[in-house]
Amino acid sequence: MPRFSVIVPAYKVQAYLHECIESVLGQGFSDFELIAVDDCSPDGSGGILDDFAVRDARVNVLHLPENVGLGRARNAGMARATGDYLLFLDSDDTLTPGSLQAIADRLKEADEPDLLVFDYIRTYWDGRIARNQRADLLAQNPEGPQVLTLADRPGLLKLLQVAWNKAYKREFVERRGFTFPPGYYEDTPWTYPVLLSARTIAVLDRVCVHYRQRRQGNILSTTSRKHFDIFDQYDRVFGHIDSNPSLDRWRPAVFGRMVAHLATVYSSAGRLPRSARSAFFKRCRQYYKRYRPTGGGVGTQTRHLLLGLGARRTFDGLRLAGRVRRMVRARRKVAYRRLRSALLRLHYAIQRRRPLDPGLAVFSAYWNRGYACNPAAIEATVRALAPHIRTAWITNPRHAHTLPPGVRRLHPGSAAYWTTLARATYVVSNVNLPDHYAKRPGQTNIQTHHGTPLKHMGVDLMDRPAAARDMDFGRLLRHADRWDFSVSANRHSTLTWERAYPSGFTTLEYGYPRNDIFQQATAEDVLRVRTELGIPREATAVLYAPTHRDYRRGLRTPADLRRLARELGPGFVILLRTHYLEDGAPPAAVPEGVIDVSGHPSVEELCLAADVLLTDYSSIMFDYANLDRPIVLHTEDWAAYGAARGTYFNIIAEPPGLVARTEDELIDILTTDAWRGPRSAELRAAFRARFCPYDDGHAAERIVRRVFLGEEGGLPSVIPLEQRRPAPAPNRARALTPRPHTGVPAPSLSHFEVHPQA
Repeated sequence: MPRFSVIVPAYKVQAYLHECIESVLGQGFSDFELIAVDDCSPDGSGGILDDFAVRDARVNVLHLPENVGLGRARNAGMARATGDYLLFLDSDDTLTPGSLQAIADRLKEADEPDLLVFDYIRTYWDGRIARNQRADLLAQNPEGPQVLTLADRPGLLKLLQVAWNKAYKREFVERRGFTFPPGYYEDTPWTYPVLLSARTIAVLDRVCVHYRQRRQGNILSTTSRKHFDIFDQYDRVFGHIDSNPSLDRWRPAVFGRMVAHLATVYSSAGRLPRSARSAFFKRCRQYYKRYRPTGGGVGTQTRHLLLGLGARRTFDGLRLAGRVRRMVRARRKVAYRRLRSALLRLHYAIQRRRPLDPGLAVFSAYWNRGYACNPAAIEATVRALAPHIRTAWITNPRHAHTLPPGVRRLHPGSAAYWTTLARATYVVSNVNLPDHYAKRPGQTNIQTHHGTPLKHMGVDLMDRPAAARDMDFGRLLRHADRWDFSVSANRHSTLTWERAYPSGFTTLEYGYPRNDIFQQATAEDVLRVRTELGIPREATAVLYAPTHRDYRRGLRTPADLRRLARELGPGFVILLRTHYLEDGAPPAAVPEGVIDVSGHPSVEELCLAADVLLTDYSSIMFDYANLDRPIVLHTEDWAAYGAARGTYFNIIAEPPGLVARTEDELIDILTTDAWRGPRSAELRAAFRARFCPYDDGHAAERIVRRVFLGEEGGLPSVIPLEQRRPAPAPNRARALTPRPHTGVPAPSLSHFEVHPQA
């Protein structure tokens, strides 16, 4: 008997069906049966399902002789189910990686509840994603009870009432005789009775389903009188309550949800034919009176009361008035933004007429995401070696906490921001400044970049539309024309930047300032950072830093984190560092054995804390190699990545460490100690020699002395690779610091001390 029966009805979904089925079959957890129901689909859906059944014995296809609709197709699938738990998945949606394992683990923790409710995100046709707005209702308290009742968390009734965000104990469903009815809104008379009747409920605060919002084809966007089916569905819901007197206390709550649901259907543009709107509203009034509970407990929202009174014109009038108010507010905001923008441009023009301030430098990084990367290392060194120069940093409020004490913060787009851009003699960034910024004669622009390039950049993307998308290459080169200096870490980067950004800048092939920290940090620093991150003293820390995929939208780690953590065991900790372009994307819940460090302000500190780097095509590998610690590459989608983005060389042929082409190979490398074996060290040595010639701990000093202090000669000589002593690896740091670290706060390594050299 399998653990799960995953039931997937299919009707006219051939364009989405492969992705749906593969999201199930590709799960690391394999103890399931997939019951695919072909609801007499007129397209190729049935044939697609048959193909999957030939390839995988877990797929059981049921072809219905006639189209019966979603609800009864699910019933047909349930009749074939043999699993302990039932899961429903619509055929245009997908399971997230590792979700079946997460559900199985949670069911075991909760001692086999009748019902498990988990989370989802909406994915739109244009690539947008949105988290469930009521995800707070699924919050888990590790110290609280693992099993709930609806009385413990009545807010679950406010969740989207769908069948596919839950796992149902099959014995519970069969004992209570739950089935799906025909018609639209078939989930309504299923989910309410199930929630009301379940004796034990567990929640899982993890995104397990990507709920696809199709541009067309969804019944909720179909204009039809079949939307009147909603009334029959609520008759079934209240019929269930009537036949179970113990559930009567839930009548007010369900009534409130019904009224809100009816109002939503009536108010949603495009659902009801114009000729049917009056009749629908009258039915709403009838149902309001029919199921209105006695003794109070009824909501007092104005539109709900109007629906109960049958005041359709007033209801429509208020709805129209609301639309007008929103439109007026939107236009006011637009007018305000335009006026403010015009005034700021005037302010900037005036400030540009004032003389440059020779003692002012302004810095930014990663589109104002805080104090980080090469600009941060240069700013710290300016304060140490050139204290006569005042520094200011551009960042948004969310990342203001990353600034060191004494560094002035500039709010992007503010008057002070434009004043500083107009008057600063030095402008340092790892990205381009906005179009409105016009470089003045006498201003010095330093472009530090933010990584050694493996993937194609700049004009090399002109024949890569999947990666370039709507890039304006003329604008890109106008921005590059502002650069006076381009910072490079190695000859490969120098040649790449000069070709990808053909402009008149001078290259400073001095090394990357952000990597200075790797040569200056101590054993105490390494252990302190590990303590702050919550890494057990003896654990092996794997820093997992996958890069962004141009060909794929949404946040999805290439490796199955839950499986990886389980296979590695308790002696390992995975530090998950998602790419900064994924900022704001809702991640799935982090499994045990994984620490999400995506929001940590310093990736350099994360590198210091790690025993081994696991990445794919991220430029972090070039920086981490300076620590002379093991690197493992996971390159399962190398062909797709190379086709979409293009790379300057074959990283699989010239890697910094061992290469895993599949997840099984990756687990084998990490669990057999091959990751730190002699072959890994041999590959790393060749990689360091090619890409780390100047990262000796003095890159920032060279830049400050050359650009800010005007010292053409006498710059610090480059320390050869064989003479460098990078920060010790954690096992060596423990040997050098044998006593348990107390975790006493120390200065952040982002603001490390600079030792001037003659």
